[in-house]
Order: sequence, then structure tokens, then C-alpha cells
Amino acid sequence: MGRRIDREKQVVSRMIELYCRHRLGMESPSEEYRALESYAHRRLDGCKFGDGKPQCKRCKIHCYKPDMRDRIRQIMRWAGPRMIAQQMKRGIFMKKYLGIVLAL
Repeated sequence: MGRRIDREKQVVSRMIELYCRHRLGMESPSEEYRALESYAHRRLDGCKFGDGKPQCKRCKIHCYKPDMRDRIRQIMRWAGPRMIAQQMKRGIFMKKYLGIVLAL
């Protein structure tokens, strides 16, 4: 698969992990959420657009079953903003860390 598909798989996996850990209080995703992750990965593998795929919400072909689509949408709505906040915190930390290391 292409780089974009691989990256989207990583993002979906991270969102499910974040949702289960912080929203549901699980140590790791349950079998139900692992099945959803596997389903999402299979859908990405089978995407007819390949690396040229649009965002799922903008795609004209909805390849998810309606119930699976609702579940992944719920997870993305919760996890998306939190992932952005985490990335910003990491960026600020790394900037401060690199500034200290480079000053030595």
C-alpha cells in the first residue's frame, strides 16, 4: 500500500487506542474495538482510489457499513481534537528541549 494509506491506518489505530484508554478507561482496546480497527484497515486496503483517496467524509463512495461508520465517526469526533492537542504539546516540548540541548 501507499504512504497515505499506511499513515491513515496508523491514525485510525491511534484514535481507537486513545478513545479506549482515555474515554472508556481501558488498558488496551477490547476485542470489539480491535475488530473495528481491523475492519477500518481492510476498508483502507480496498480503497479504489489508493493514495489519491479523499477524506472519508468527502468521498462519494461510502465503503463502511452504516453501523461501523457511525462507530468510527464517534471515535474520530472524540479523539481527533485530542490528538491535535497532544501533537501541539509534543511540538512545544521538543522546541524547548532542543533549545536547551543546543544551548549547551
